[in-house]
Amino acid sequence: MTVLHLADEGEAADLAAFLSRLLHYDRGAAVRLQAAGTALAVFGRPPSFEVLAIRTARLAKPYENGLDVMLDVTVSAGDFLESVDEAAATVVVPAAVTGPPWAGVLPPRGGWREVAGLPGVDALRAMVGAGVAEFRARTRELAEERRTRAELDRIGREIWSRTVAETGLPVRVVHAAQSLGFLRGAGGVGLFSSGAWLRLRTPYGSVAVRRVGAGALPLSVR
Repeated sequence: MTVLHLADEGEAADLAAFLSRLLHYDRGAAVRLQAAGTALAVFGRPPSFEVLAIRTARLAKPYENGLDVMLDVTVSAGDFLESVDEAAATVVVPAAVTGPPWAGVLPPRGGWREVAGLPGVDALRAMVGAGVAEFRARTRELAEERRTRAELDRIGREIWSRTVAETGLPVRVVHAAQSLGFLRGAGGVGLFSSGAWLRLRTPYGSVAVRRVGAGALPLSVR
């Protein structure tokens, strides 16, 4: 049994909150864990947005498990959440599961360059709010016989596939960051690119996406 000692109770609480939000969108969610040194990275893919969400946590001491100096395993998000002990600031790594396809395609570790033109966090939150309001207004206007899942998906895809200013970042990435609790606070938000990937980074976590036309995975917006 591998037990990770987190830096403090706050790290444990934030990790539990992130896992809970992932499970809200997918009760059978899996997460890929990577730990090296004093950092733990947790990767998840909420299906409602089909982006890659990353939450990091500080460890109290460098990871070491026998001869292994790095942890890299895919586990059940629900089992991982159940093992979080906030008071003790520990979490038990559950048994590995067969990872979904996305778990084998993670963003690169390096080579990230900042992308200019990202609005401030207040403007990003307002953008999400405007998108939600537009979706509700347009779906309310539909006649009953047209209010099908396909039509709702089409409207959602149109709204959330728009890009943020000239950055090329799909608005659904910002929507995911807001829904996962990454856009709270007053600032510290940046946009970075590396190869085919774009990553929206905040003090509370990151959301990454592969750019369309650059070997991207099939994406849909619901």
